[in-house]
This record gives sequence, structure tokens and C-alpha cells, in this order.
Amino acid sequence: METCMDSAPGRGDEQVWGFAPVASAGARVLVLGSMPGVASLRQAQYYAHPRNAFWPLAARICGFDPVLDYPGRLRALQACGIALWDVLRACERPGSLDADIRNDTLVPNDFREFLGRHPGIVRVCFNGAKAAAVYRRHVLPGLAGVSLQYVELPSTSPAHAAASFEQKLAAWAPALKSLDE
Repeated sequence: METCMDSAPGRGDEQVWGFAPVASAGARVLVLGSMPGVASLRQAQYYAHPRNAFWPLAARICGFDPVLDYPGRLRALQACGIALWDVLRACERPGSLDADIRNDTLVPNDFREFLGRHPGIVRVCFNGAKAAAVYRRHVLPGLAGVSLQYVELPSTSPAHAAASFEQKLAAWAPALKSLDE
């Protein structure tokens, strides 16, 4: 199981660095955000903002208690065959909003290497439009010959409140369900 930070937090005021992936050998689904927000970076935890809907959604879909401590939630997610990572390894972004990511500073993660170590992953779920767009533009061209299913999902970020929790649940549930069901 990989759970450590990929590198230290930003070198400058706006330079941010993401986390290492959280993935078990049995992962079948990879959930990708764009880059952790400020609350997540401060706590060194994926989806740490208290109003982010990711953990309540994952708990409902996978059947675990959303108030588990962070290591417990990660274990429950991995038991459900789900891995977490972000499209970007680093970028410049003041604050937490995807819209504020400077496009000329994007450093994508090494997905060819990651997918080589996790060959069971067959579905990639994007947590929001920015993650999907950055992946398509900066990662997908380097993955020729890799066959994956892609699903773009509504962002779980509190900044994207256009969809209700129930609407997000209806979109996320079939995407995160085991592929063996």
C-alpha cells in the first residue's frame, strides 16, 4: 500500500506538490483529482476539506463508516478495489480552486509507471472536469496501447455545489462499484 507524500509542500507561495498514490495490489478503479486543495495539503490527506463529499460518497457506496479515521477510510476504500491519486504531481496554484491552476506549470504524474505496477486497474474515474481535461491533454498521449475505461464524474469539491449529494451519489455509485458485480 502506498500512502506517503510524493514530495514536500510547495517551494514558493503558489507551488504545490501532490501526494503519492494510495493503491493496493487489488485495485481495479483509480479515482483521480487534479491536485489536492489547501485543506488536504495541510492535513496530508486526500479530500480533507470537511465539506468535500468524496468520503461520504465513498462510504455510502462501499459500505463503511464515514467517521472512520483517515487510515481506516483508506483501508476500506482499498478493500473496495479503489485507488486514489491526482493527475498532477506539481503545479502553481494560489488557493484551492482548479480554475486558478496555472496551465504553464503543470507537471503530470507518471501514469505509465503506476499502471505498470497496478495492472488490475481497468477504470479511471475523474473527480471533476479539470482532472479529466488535464489528463486527456497531458497524460493520455503518453499511454498509447493502454486500454482503460474512463468516467468523468461531478466534482466532490464544496466549490462545485451545483449538484446535490444525491445527484452526485447517482453518478458516482455505478462508477465505483466493483467491476465484478
